[in-house]
Amino acid sequence: MSALYPPHPSSASGEYKEDLNAILMCAECKEFPPNLIEEFSSGDMVCESCGLVLGERIIDTRSEWRTFSNDDQGNDDPSRVGDGPNLMIDGDQLQTTIAFDGKGAKNLSHLQNKMTNDKGSKQLLNAYRDIQSFTDSINTGTQVANAAKHIYKLVDDAKALKGKSQEAIIAGCIFIACRQANADRTFREIYRLTKVSKKEIGRVFKQLETFLQKAGGADDITKAGPFNQTYQAKASTTAVGLCARYCSNMGFRNPVRVEDVARRLAKKSQQVADLAGRSPLSVAAACIYMASHLVGEPKASKEIAGVAGVSDGTVKTAYRYLYQAKDALLTKEEFPDDMPDASKLPAN
Repeated sequence: MSALYPPHPSSASGEYKEDLNAILMCAECKEFPPNLIEEFSSGDMVCESCGLVLGERIIDTRSEWRTFSNDDQGNDDPSRVGDGPNLMIDGDQLQTTIAFDGKGAKNLSHLQNKMTNDKGSKQLLNAYRDIQSFTDSINTGTQVANAAKHIYKLVDDAKALKGKSQEAIIAGCIFIACRQANADRTFREIYRLTKVSKKEIGRVFKQLETFLQKAGGADDITKAGPFNQTYQAKASTTAVGLCARYCSNMGFRNPVRVEDVARRLAKKSQQVADLAGRSPLSVAAACIYMASHLVGEPKASKEIAGVAGVSDGTVKTAYRYLYQAKDALLTKEEFPDDMPDASKLPAN
């Protein structure tokens, strides 16, 4: 059997180097160019003309496209490569984990945990887990969850907001992420979600806004997130934005029609002086209450108050101001095609 690329002595240094001019040729056929094939299944280099094995243990250099997930009872595909690097996590992510199985492996697992114990990374992962759990519970979607994680990462890297609890920072990150994704949530809703007081969420929110306006576009993490430009603060939550979400939870037969009328009323309600300074939650609830009667699907104020998270009395008070200004709200300019019948409205 002839050698595959045999080394030859170098005249200068005396070291052996690979001779790239050597050609592997079948000793039996002596064909040129050689008719050789690589059988990766057996790891052999074979002459296709006569079948003589010229090399063994050939390494398969082709791409691996096979998957072994069906052969694994745990559906854990032992892929040849892992996931792409996660910019949200610091440190080397290509690590080997020793299974906690058996006496010897148990001791090795403890030693590995001591050597690779990174408190900062664990704290980050715990925060990401909490953010994911909170955002999933209010159905805000992946975009809000990723944005909130991104904001938390920026704060953690800059060691900003010192003295604030992790729970308060998480609440503030979720609040800003919701606002940036046009999925507004109120302080009250974030309080119910995270159990952080509304006053504390407000303080953290103001500090986060100041921090983000200075940090926009500074590093790779920033460029990979939602703030690839300078952070732009958005207006506070309005009654118009809340009407759509509340109507979808009310079980109307025609929610699109009720939402459309409620949003128009909420937009016009900004001109009602008596409603100035009132919470957008109560204004949105009162607009939905009025819209439900105008459309012919009346709902009790108590039911709407429960969805909006305000008291029944608050809704009735806001509705009373709307009813007094109904002539200014229900105009032909606002409803050119389908003018609602104001006679359907209750007095209280």
